[in-house]
Amino acid sequence: MRTIVIDPVTRIEGHAKITIHLDDEGKVAETAFHVTQIRGFEKFTEGRPFYEMPAITARICGICPISHLLASVKACDAIMSVRIPPTAAKLRELLHCGQITQSHALSFFHLSSPDMLLGFDSDPARRNVIGVIEDHPALAKDGIALRKFGQQVIETLAKERIHPSWTVPGGVNAPLDRVARDRILAGLPEAKAIALRTIEFFKGVVDQFSDEIANFGNAPTLSAGLTDADGNLQLYDGGMRFVDASGKIVVDQMAPQDYQQFIGEATMPYSYLKAPYFKPLGFPNGVYRVGPLARLNVAARCGTPLADVEFAEFHQRFGKVVDSSFHFHYARLIEIIYALERMEMLLNDPAILDRHVRATAGVNALEGIGIAEAPRGTLIHHYKVNEDGAITWANLIVATGHNNLAISHSVDQVARRYIDGAKMQEGMLNRVSAVVRAYDPCLSCSTHADGQYPLDIQLVDAAGAVVDRRRS
Repeated sequence: MRTIVIDPVTRIEGHAKITIHLDDEGKVAETAFHVTQIRGFEKFTEGRPFYEMPAITARICGICPISHLLASVKACDAIMSVRIPPTAAKLRELLHCGQITQSHALSFFHLSSPDMLLGFDSDPARRNVIGVIEDHPALAKDGIALRKFGQQVIETLAKERIHPSWTVPGGVNAPLDRVARDRILAGLPEAKAIALRTIEFFKGVVDQFSDEIANFGNAPTLSAGLTDADGNLQLYDGGMRFVDASGKIVVDQMAPQDYQQFIGEATMPYSYLKAPYFKPLGFPNGVYRVGPLARLNVAARCGTPLADVEFAEFHQRFGKVVDSSFHFHYARLIEIIYALERMEMLLNDPAILDRHVRATAGVNALEGIGIAEAPRGTLIHHYKVNEDGAITWANLIVATGHNNLAISHSVDQVARRYIDGAKMQEGMLNRVSAVVRAYDPCLSCSTHADGQYPLDIQLVDAAGAVVDRRRS
């Protein structure tokens, strides 16, 4: 038996490797997706005051700190038992729309477009953002500008692009002024123009990838994400909805405090990343996906004009429930349009300039759960505190964790489709990495479990034989 190791998986956030075991005929016998880092935020935050958790957990990630801020402050709102001012909720959502825009732009233009624009089988020395700039300068420029706009929205609102302290338990710590509002509004037309011409470009080339679409993790799974009571897509608020592979709603408007009824968490012996699963189906059968594709599968519509047109075309083209994980790319472009339209709607609401943006209180509950939609999918922060407000226990379920089982199955499917040990080519291995990139995993965000870690320590002699082994 031969073993192929892809280490590291490139153009993702965080560290991972893939092992592929071939049988004697050179065919794939077994695969494993390994997340090789451990962060431990759940454990080392114990003892900290609950109101410090947003600032601490934002440091989990430099790409999507806003998502952790929002899930964290929502958990803290619950501990304080406050209803935040309506304008504060609007401002938090506005900030999140900037986050969605910049993060999706990073994923599509910088991390995944080299495969689609330069070719999965192209020279790996050029298959990167530099190659995109050389061969597709206009599209590369658009990608830089769109991400810059999303970051500028965050900076305009929160005064900092990364790890801002503006979002706090009870709301936000300063209202929006008219000058800042008008600055964001002035940049929206060009941002929308970029998003619209990018999706038109992508719709014109997507059919070139029919084989990848047919094999990039297209096994039916559940999909999960937030919607409002009418089924509109939600990124900041809403209830969690699960739909099955036929589009049937199996759970609707799940409240944050009920998530443990439906989501279980397992560990895997070869990865530090937890493996959440849909409890009614058990482990490992309860595979579900979160993120842009899943959100478009669970929603009845986006709820903004331009995004709804694209939403309808997407489903008309690929079905009521879109299975192929390749279409995470398409879904991101639709969500960028939605986020930009939501920004415009929120900024044109006169209430956005209201000065009352924060509620204050102490500890009124010993437990709080916050859920928001990060760019990569549903994010859950669950805290328990003592009477003094110190954290006694924390649990984080991050989007890439929700997708762990689905990513593992997708890796296996792509490897079995493309890898032939008798005539190995680099493009075969790149497609295995590319299906991971389709999920846009943020692995540094995801590995926080305490307790029993899946360690495997081997003592190997000079001849390569394993003489001792300890597993936990």
